[in-house]
Amino acid sequence: MLAVGLQRPCCLLLAVCALYLGVFRLLYLACSHRNHLPRPGRAGPAQPQGGVAGAPTSPQLAGELRPPAQGLQRPVTFGSPPGSGGRSSSSGPASNLTLTPAPPPGAQSLPLCPVESPLLRGPLRIDSNPRVNLKQVETQNPQVALGGRYRPRNCTCPQKVAIVIPFRNREAHLSYWLHCLHPVLQRQQLDYGVYVITQAGEQLFNRAKLLNVGFREALQDGDYDCFVFSDVDLVPMDDRNAYRCFPQPRHLSVLVDRFGFFLPYQEYFGGVSAMSKQQFLATNGFSNNYWGWGGEDDDMFNRLTLQGMSLSRPRPWVSKFRMLRHWRDKKNEASPQRFQRVAQTKEAMFSDGLNTLSYRVVGRQRHPLYTQITVDIGSPS
Repeated sequence: MLAVGLQRPCCLLLAVCALYLGVFRLLYLACSHRNHLPRPGRAGPAQPQGGVAGAPTSPQLAGELRPPAQGLQRPVTFGSPPGSGGRSSSSGPASNLTLTPAPPPGAQSLPLCPVESPLLRGPLRIDSNPRVNLKQVETQNPQVALGGRYRPRNCTCPQKVAIVIPFRNREAHLSYWLHCLHPVLQRQQLDYGVYVITQAGEQLFNRAKLLNVGFREALQDGDYDCFVFSDVDLVPMDDRNAYRCFPQPRHLSVLVDRFGFFLPYQEYFGGVSAMSKQQFLATNGFSNNYWGWGGEDDDMFNRLTLQGMSLSRPRPWVSKFRMLRHWRDKKNEASPQRFQRVAQTKEAMFSDGLNTLSYRVVGRQRHPLYTQITVDIGSPS
């Protein structure tokens, strides 16, 4: 009788113990999973925003075979480029988050432009072998001011965007780029200017150095806080791909037709990219030593990673680009030293860039649709 009387309390006690153990196990697993999640602010590349799958889970410098270096711990402050009013720019990793400056004087009465413009059309038809009349393009864009400047009339854009194009002997491509991009940029309601930086002479082409020149010259011309660096032969196939800056450096030309609309590799940062002034200063700009084709975009990816930043990308269905047909230019052969230089980014980062940039302006001309600055950037040392 005693055994029968204890049976029910024992069964109840066992049930309570089993429930307790189950709850404890669930709490343990939840805490364990939380500890393995990435913490906010940790250095290393993040998953692209709506981008291509297969992103690496740990930071890896492009072209580097040794284990990836830790992000640089000490923020570096560079002197202001000419035209910046003598202000210094803090280049710590957190400084790149300030992307909404005060509106210009006289613009307070206008509302801020929406993040996504209501004027956008979506997918665009882009020819791969185009011919356009530049005079006709000027007529079709009457609101673009001399020098390729535009500002929306009914709202205030929170960013001022300089679009920098490295250039030499690509007049047909430039005409078509202007034909396609000016309407897109206006529909995006951007406050922007177009700067075509032309390399003088017959030396090897140096895309990265021209981009550094464009950054500095644009700052002499206006108080820009966002910079879009674009090859002249790449045209977006969707106007929802915003030519502006984001809290992290932005890679815009993700899926290019020449590559079968696939991302060549996860660290790829070539073609068209956007960086805020703070982000660009934090990396000391591009290297000046990539003469000939290739390597400078991988070097910039390394610089961004070393400064604790990571790439963001637009959604795949809006990130398609058309590459205009062309043969590789003379004096732009692949650089045989590019792999070695990319592997040495960390050592050269603060001794090769904006703080060592030297050039001579040969000519400056404001055309109806763009500002052209011709420069002598020297020759390989």
